[in-house]
Amino acid sequence: MRDISLHTSQLHEEIKQAMVESSTIYILSSFIMKSGVEMIFDALEHALKNGADVKFLTGDYLYVTQPKALHRLLNLQQENLEIRLWKSNGVSFHPKTYIFKHKEKGSLIVGSSNMSRSAYTSGVEWNLQMQRTASNTTFDEAMEAFIELFYANETMSINAESLKIYQQEYDQFHATHADLLTTWTKQEEVELTLPSEEEPLPAEANEPNAHYPTKLQPRQAQTEALTALEATLEEEYNKAMVVMATGLGKTYLAAFFAKRYKRILFIAHREEILKQAKKSFEQVIGMQGGLFYGLEKDTSKDMLFASIFTLSIQEQLHQFAPNAFDLIIIDEFHHAAAKSYQHVIDYFEPQFLLGLTATPERTDGQDVFAICEGNVAYEITFIEAIQRGWLTPFTYHGILDDIDYSSIRWLGTKYDQHELMIRQLQTERAQHIYRKWKELKQTRTLGFCSSIQQAEFLANYFNENGAHALALTSQSKTHSRTESIRMLESGELDIIFTVDLFNEGVDIPSVDTLLFARPTESLVVFTQQIGRGLRTFAGKNSCVIIDLIGNYRYADTKLSVFDTEEKGDKKGTRKNIEPIVPTTCEVHLDTAVVDLLKELRKKRSPRRERIFQDYYQVKTQLGRRPTYREVHLYGSLNSKEYKQAFGGYFAFLKTYGELTEHEATVYEKHYDWLSKVEKETMTKSYKMVVLQYLLDKGPSDWLVPVTPEKVAPYFHQFYMEKNYRKQIDFSSKNTKAMWEYDEKKVAKLIAEMPMSKWVGKDRLVFFEDGKFGVNFTVNAKDQEILHRMTEEICDYKMQGYFERKSNGSIQ
Repeated sequence: MRDISLHTSQLHEEIKQAMVESSTIYILSSFIMKSGVEMIFDALEHALKNGADVKFLTGDYLYVTQPKALHRLLNLQQENLEIRLWKSNGVSFHPKTYIFKHKEKGSLIVGSSNMSRSAYTSGVEWNLQMQRTASNTTFDEAMEAFIELFYANETMSINAESLKIYQQEYDQFHATHADLLTTWTKQEEVELTLPSEEEPLPAEANEPNAHYPTKLQPRQAQTEALTALEATLEEEYNKAMVVMATGLGKTYLAAFFAKRYKRILFIAHREEILKQAKKSFEQVIGMQGGLFYGLEKDTSKDMLFASIFTLSIQEQLHQFAPNAFDLIIIDEFHHAAAKSYQHVIDYFEPQFLLGLTATPERTDGQDVFAICEGNVAYEITFIEAIQRGWLTPFTYHGILDDIDYSSIRWLGTKYDQHELMIRQLQTERAQHIYRKWKELKQTRTLGFCSSIQQAEFLANYFNENGAHALALTSQSKTHSRTESIRMLESGELDIIFTVDLFNEGVDIPSVDTLLFARPTESLVVFTQQIGRGLRTFAGKNSCVIIDLIGNYRYADTKLSVFDTEEKGDKKGTRKNIEPIVPTTCEVHLDTAVVDLLKELRKKRSPRRERIFQDYYQVKTQLGRRPTYREVHLYGSLNSKEYKQAFGGYFAFLKTYGELTEHEATVYEKHYDWLSKVEKETMTKSYKMVVLQYLLDKGPSDWLVPVTPEKVAPYFHQFYMEKNYRKQIDFSSKNTKAMWEYDEKKVAKLIAEMPMSKWVGKDRLVFFEDGKFGVNFTVNAKDQEILHRMTEEICDYKMQGYFERKSNGSIQ
């Protein structure tokens, strides 16, 4: 077999042969047609049955990818098959790559063929196939580049529910753009062939022998966080999360904490974060670190800074033993429950795992709380940091955005980008934004936009009117990110317009003005972007925030992020329009904005409708009906609303027809029991632990009464196996005496506390003659359903209880 081969026809034959021989199959095809899927289907099915790890990434550009092709792939229903869709937002997406690997062997195909019959057989196509032996470095680089694209923020998982949404978008697009697929402009072809400028490496990256000063001392919040982490170690936790607002020095905090460990691994998802962290750690610790990503994979250093995308590749991960590192630090920890991170976290066995984040909210709907075992060692928000003088105060200006967002289609998590762009790219709107910016700005501005097209449009308009502006996006070709930041800092630029490049990991302390020219579709992203302007800097007294407020979703709740009195469950519930901000800050709202916000509050969707919309988003993300615990973890609304508005989660599901007929019957028949569990107050977790013990016995056996002595070993192990459970509910003077297992004492506690106290007037549970159980019968055909419903409520209540008790509610 030649190391490099050219294929101009019958590519599917090469693909099928490679599939059969591979344990890893990565396919990146801008378009996928059902005809192409059918040609490789049998080989794909064979590979999956043999346990191959198969990943497909395709795109929605021009809605060429056929829903029926994705549906055909989903029909395979294999856990080792993962399909994701690149949300292009109108930006061209044209890659075609096929990667195959088995042990040390592999091949890479890059060319012009999408996944379709014509591309594989009759079309004029050129595809180059390279064996791994030709260039191991290039092959590994392709693997990493694929993983980074696959898990990028621009992608969404394809499942039965998300495919329904794509089908709707596909149908609507083709109904209004019937001939668009045949229209390819010269400009598009030029853009596809122009090279993009490479990012220059910072100077320090080329100075391996540089001197690293070691006299840096922790300051402000870092000192408090280090004290909290010391307490965490004393309490014998081996995992913790630290939540610190942007600008307070999370990375330096981690470096100071890391000084006690010999072998350190710092994980992040972006190159600039890794390089910045490496520099900070070297300054604090005084020894040189190594980088592990892309073409640079240094395994010789005791202090490594690794890309999560590199470590996600099994071959790269297994270069390290599970116990290779004493301390593992994960930056931007709110990403940590994503699949790309979970595999890595599960593999390593460090002495301590430290997660860092400025935004603990679950941006990707995952259980971050569980990863750190409920231990949020330290938390300080940007509002608290401003109050303590550690971040720059802000002056917020809410100005009117006259776009009618109610006329723009909402796609579950965001507005239709095409419809939104039509309204945003108007000269009159640009004029309004420019005038307000000129009136309110200070010296250096970051402008946040909805799309690349809007960023370029506003940059052009600002330049035409005398400002020095630049659009910096993932498509930028004239200026690198490093050069653009330098130009802004030096005063050569007045403003940089971007989409999401500066949400995380990039610090420009001199920025003193933020311009939001986009609707707020996520309060988490809004908070991240605010943080870009609050870092202290010489001569900077405040950060001016210029925010366009229209009748878009979240407009009437977004100001809650500035409020000193709204936290956790209360967030977004204030009746007053203006938030109560720190005394050093100011809020100015145009009169028209105040009127708009008042009107929006009057018209806010009925509570039940908002709950269903939130539920449906979670259902779409998971591809199935979520459990009670999952809507709590993954939803954006407070899960207590299910109980407040409906009486409970299963009452909500019944109301909206989300239960099967059999489930609805079981729910009605056993309403009193399910309601009792739902409404049970929890000053301790004891009752739910006993219930959990019963449920673990199975759908029929959980109805059989038990003695305290039977429950005792399970009860004791539950609290002793996780330190946070022990500290919260098993550390009183009385229970500390039971840390050394004593069946008689533990059984006595169970009898006196949960069992005796749970018996009420309703007589749904009993505790008589030393036996505890439920006091009702269940038909055999109903047992599995009632067991599952009870288990869901129990799991939900346990999750919420330990979050609340450990001050770790990630909301």
